[in-house]
Amino acid sequence: MQKVIEMKPKTIIKWTGNIITILLFLLLMLTLFVVISSEVSGGEPQVFGYQLKTVLSGSMEPEIKTGSIIAVKPGGEMTRFKKGDVISFITEKRVLVTHRIEEVINYGDQVSYRTKGDNNETADPNSVLSNNVIAKYTGFTVPYLGYIANFSKTKLGISLLMFLPGILLIGFSGFTIWTTISQLVRKDDKSSEKSNIEKPI
Repeated sequence: MQKVIEMKPKTIIKWTGNIITILLFLLLMLTLFVVISSEVSGGEPQVFGYQLKTVLSGSMEPEIKTGSIIAVKPGGEMTRFKKGDVISFITEKRVLVTHRIEEVINYGDQVSYRTKGDNNETADPNSVLSNNVIAKYTGFTVPYLGYIANFSKTKLGISLLMFLPGILLIGFSGFTIWTTISQLVRKDDKSSEKSNIEKPI
């Protein structure tokens, strides 16, 4: 017969407290990494050679939802891409766009791409020179996190994301310490009461 292990309420509270503390600490470290990486690179944060880009349009839905964070791989020969690849490039208006290649156009040694957003009815009006391509989309995306990343670039966002996790961590640690002290005080009070009861008259 399998033995059922029952966890006491105090044990559950202790484990829950430890998990929350770890999550708050990881959130603080992640926030510091994103902010510092963005400042050092002068733009989007980078992780192991991959760049994290914010997508705030719905031109590539449903694969890439509005407000998503995507990972792209910069570098390499920008003439290597083929039809169906999703690339990030800079338009003539200096806007970063991530669209799918519809056609590869060769002009002697020059290569350009006809691109289109999956959710758009027509292709982009201008072809993209290979020199204007900056990275290839890896297929990794996190929906809606881009809104937070975009907000983190503002002064208010930096302030909140830098200090809020730390404040929460300190506040929760203080609450945990207060709870522990309260339990010890109650335990001492009970021990004192028991001692007084058992003390002979």
